[in-house]
Amino acid sequence: MKKILFCAVMVLLTLTACGSKSLELAMGFRPDLQFAPLYVSLEKGYFEETGLNLTFTHMDENQAAALVGANELVFAIVSGEQVPLARAQGLPIVYVAAWYQKYPVSIISKAGNGIDTPADLRGQSIGLPGLYGANYIGLDALLFAGGLSEADVTLDSISYTQAEALASDRDLAVSVYTANEPVQLRAQGYELNELRVADYVTLVANGLITNEKTIAENPDLVRRMVQAFLRGVEYTIEHPDEAFEISKGYVENLDQLDPVVQKQILATSIELWQTDHLGYSDPQAWENMQGVLMDMGLLTTSLDLDQAFTNEFLP
Repeated sequence: MKKILFCAVMVLLTLTACGSKSLELAMGFRPDLQFAPLYVSLEKGYFEETGLNLTFTHMDENQAAALVGANELVFAIVSGEQVPLARAQGLPIVYVAAWYQKYPVSIISKAGNGIDTPADLRGQSIGLPGLYGANYIGLDALLFAGGLSEADVTLDSISYTQAEALASDRDLAVSVYTANEPVQLRAQGYELNELRVADYVTLVANGLITNEKTIAENPDLVRRMVQAFLRGVEYTIEHPDEAFEISKGYVENLDQLDPVVQKQILATSIELWQTDHLGYSDPQAWENMQGVLMDMGLLTTSLDLDQAFTNEFLP
């Protein structure tokens, strides 16, 4: 009896130790409603059910990609362009689950300013945070779709003040996140023309990354992480109001903001996530992304994209 009891205790201790190892998931620079599926997965116990003791950390996605590439972090959420850019620098990160199925960037202008197509951006001053990140990549992709290049426009680096720049007419067009500034400005009464990058080109957007070492040595960990993550995405899509309420516990002052506007932000985000196969990476989107990065001069040689992403861990 003592031997059986000892064995049972040892098994329990082993399982507890394996399941309680804390993992950090790096996300954007601050808690935000856009991360609702992750808050849902944590609150609903989806991570815990798969043996993951997960905590969130926030940082710039360039930093997150570098840390995952160095195996100092195991997982992060980053925009799709970060993967080929990091791999070109020798960082062996791998994109293992697509979250956004549509690239979440738009170019907006006030209605009546005559910017109805990408070609109409010729000669315009376009506000954007800077020459980096998804706002920049998406803008260039849209310019290329309209037969233009950066030489045909003026890029105005204005940090994250696009809404103010458009409202004050500092810039007649600004590059923004589809689920953020357009919703906010329309709620303030502005009529907008919106050019969504996703309506013109399919690019890899935000998703979950890990590294080659983790995939090689602990593929089950990756599979469990992907499973729990996608359960949160699915639940948020199906229960947006509940996901919004859960997010209040993670996003500072969310309960003090206009709930109608915030729920529309979440609804617009969900439009960008929806697909018949959650988590699936489209190979053509990767080819398109690499082409855009090469056209921009951010990549100088083609990469083996089969090493940059995988669908093997999807449920």
